[in-house]
Amino acid sequence: MARVPGSHSRSGLTVGEIAFFNVVIQSALARPAMESGLHIAHLVAGIIVLLLIAAATMAVTEKLRFPFTVALVLVGLALAALADSYPHTFGAFEELEISSGLILYVFLPTLVFESAFHLDARQLRRDLVPVLVLAVPGLLVSTFIIGGVVSLATPIPFPAALLLGAILSATDPVAVIALFKRLGAPRRLTVLVEGESLFNDATSIVLSRVLVGILVAGSVSTESVVNGVVDFVVVFVGGLVVGWLMALLTGYLLTLVEGHHPIEITLTTVLAYASFLVAEELLHVSGVMAAVAAALTFSGWGWIRVSPAVRAYLEHFWEYMAFIATALIFLMVGLKVELSSLLHILPLLLWVILGMLLSRLVVVFGLMPLVERLPGAQPVGFGYKAVIYWGGLRGAIALAIALSLPAFEYSETFTPLVMGAVLFTLLVPALSIDRLVHRLALDRPSLADRFARVEGNLLAKRRAQSRIPELMEGGLFSGSIARQLQLNSDREMLTIREELAQLRRAELNPNEERRLLYLRGFAEEQALFIDMFNKGHLSESSYLRLRQQVALNLDAVRFQDELDDIAFSEKRRTTLDRLRLRLLGRFSSLAGYLERLRIRQVAMDYEMAWGRYQSCGRVLERFDELVETESVSAQVASEVRDQYVSWYDGARDRLDQMAEQFPEFVADMQERLGQRLILLAEVEAIDEQLEHGTLPPGIAETLEHEMARQLRSLRGHEVKRLRVEPGELLRKVPFLREIPEAEFAGLAARMRSLTVAQGDDIITQGETGFSLYLIARGVVRVIRHDGGKSRQLATLMAGDFCGEMALLHQAPRSATVRAVTPCSLYELRRQDVLQAMHEYPAIRDALEKAARDRQVAQRDE
Repeated sequence: MARVPGSHSRSGLTVGEIAFFNVVIQSALARPAMESGLHIAHLVAGIIVLLLIAAATMAVTEKLRFPFTVALVLVGLALAALADSYPHTFGAFEELEISSGLILYVFLPTLVFESAFHLDARQLRRDLVPVLVLAVPGLLVSTFIIGGVVSLATPIPFPAALLLGAILSATDPVAVIALFKRLGAPRRLTVLVEGESLFNDATSIVLSRVLVGILVAGSVSTESVVNGVVDFVVVFVGGLVVGWLMALLTGYLLTLVEGHHPIEITLTTVLAYASFLVAEELLHVSGVMAAVAAALTFSGWGWIRVSPAVRAYLEHFWEYMAFIATALIFLMVGLKVELSSLLHILPLLLWVILGMLLSRLVVVFGLMPLVERLPGAQPVGFGYKAVIYWGGLRGAIALAIALSLPAFEYSETFTPLVMGAVLFTLLVPALSIDRLVHRLALDRPSLADRFARVEGNLLAKRRAQSRIPELMEGGLFSGSIARQLQLNSDREMLTIREELAQLRRAELNPNEERRLLYLRGFAEEQALFIDMFNKGHLSESSYLRLRQQVALNLDAVRFQDELDDIAFSEKRRTTLDRLRLRLLGRFSSLAGYLERLRIRQVAMDYEMAWGRYQSCGRVLERFDELVETESVSAQVASEVRDQYVSWYDGARDRLDQMAEQFPEFVADMQERLGQRLILLAEVEAIDEQLEHGTLPPGIAETLEHEMARQLRSLRGHEVKRLRVEPGELLRKVPFLREIPEAEFAGLAARMRSLTVAQGDDIITQGETGFSLYLIARGVVRVIRHDGGKSRQLATLMAGDFCGEMALLHQAPRSATVRAVTPCSLYELRRQDVLQAMHEYPAIRDALEKAARDRQVAQRDE
């Protein structure tokens, strides 16, 4: 489930928030229609009072560091007691109903969308397999364990117990996430827990729907089980597709209304609810998965289509919407829980709680170690596993499913059971998890964090001290007060320096020195990437990718004392990306789209290399200052400097390769950079004139709006600059020299341009080939794989060709051809080559001779 937001909107209500309140008010009615205006007024007053209570509760809990959701339930219980004792004063609270429709269609889309919206989509993509393993198989395991315990220990039969297990297997990680953020846990771990919760919410709802169908049917058969499995897959995947398509549509609409802030905010609100409703009600697939897919797609691909001025507001907007939903859900839970009814089912409830605890124990300590063995997964320490286990709360999802159950033998029993289980997790694990963290010593800050705190404090004091002379400039400030401030500042800085020196003497060793220096370097890089993106020097996709790489290295150095082995490697795409390009390449109708994807990838590689070149250069420029701040040894400083020099040189080499292969593109990038710098200078001048009052606000706003539009148009890269004229290539190819100049145009018309990023495979060994490739720019390497070993057979450059042997002999490709640098090629299909060979026999002779020469060379190898 979604996390509890830490802050909410600082401005007035928007159209979206007013609509949200209206839906809440209408859905909260105990009766289907309102007949009395006075009754409506009482209901509105009740909602307003609940929100005021929630705001006051948050203020108190933040000071007391008490779990917000737990406090809301306790306050709700207190309000229910007051309503029973003083019905004339507090009786209005009893009119508020918590129903499945209220949770499912009003609160749930907001909570799910907000949680997925703030999730790091790129990190989730990297850890998607571990997340899905925990979310889907993990929930199934949990369902069977709870069902088994309940069916063995109580009169509830196994099919019905399985339904109860499915309902109670959806976890709410609110307490765990809040703790992880406070403790500075690895980002990967936070994404793993949040991702598992998002996907197992949907899995729980879909599985419960399937099990309800089986229970209502009254019998279990092989056919019903198979149909249930098929329905599960269709509903789960269908929800993902619906959410993805809705996000694409919203992104397109945002491009049409750029600069209209209310419309942009409204479209995101519509996306959250429309994706859920279309999936759930119209297409009967998973609304939760639709909301998750819509939020993840929008936060990644669609985010760049939102105006910069709206982005910060949207963050607060969705946090505030989630605050309202969370507050009302848990207050209503407290209002509607009947403690007397829980006492009647207490023996049954104890077995349910035991099943929950046992199932979570198996998933965390049994399944998670298996997940850690998956490629790219990181080990999770025992302490963090213990926190994940004990912090597996149950929340709104379980309540929504229980309240929406159709009538069957145990439906009336399951509702209080689920409420009791939710109440247990809120009152026992949630209230004791802080003590568990302290007992496991997880609340002790790392050495790096302690250094960061002390050094940050020292930097703040130093800057404050530098302002004291400014007080004396006007001649009206008391000299004695200024001297006293100076003495106080000197004493405080001396105390901080002594604390810093003590930390260095007691705990600093070469490994810690290395870690601290790398962390400072990565922090410098991150700050530069943010500045470059804000100024338009980096596109959204390049910025997010660079930021993720730095974040991965920060986590790797902080928690594993090593650099991430993937983040700064030469391979810019994952195996999944390569597979996607290969699959798209099988459809000739998608050739144009595939080529645009490849060109964008080459352009992004250049932009990322340029970003790394700038960031490593910044760190090397300030390296002596960083070394002095951290007081590291000369040996450690030399080691870290050498690593940064290596990264700097590598980025420069990639830029040089791109400049050599695509000089027009590089010149265009530099021209756009110059235009952005000029526009930024103009914006600064407008701001200064506005501040000094020499430019009217209306005129300044108009000018800045136009400049902002121009800056957005200059962000990123122009794809068309990477294209190469076919005639330029044909004149370089030796076997085409027999073709008259006048025939070049006809042959060039049959050639299809192809841009390949560094490291991509142009030809894959073993595949059937139907094309010949002519290299226009770049360098490729021919590689053969034999018995698990790879041999490099040849290196080809501009004017060379490849793929002729498979094309001539209609045989599988005998080797892999891989781009060493970004390449521009032209592809000739088999039928076009055969026609050219028929018209010009010299071409056939040249190709066959080249094929024989390469076969001889390969045998000699």
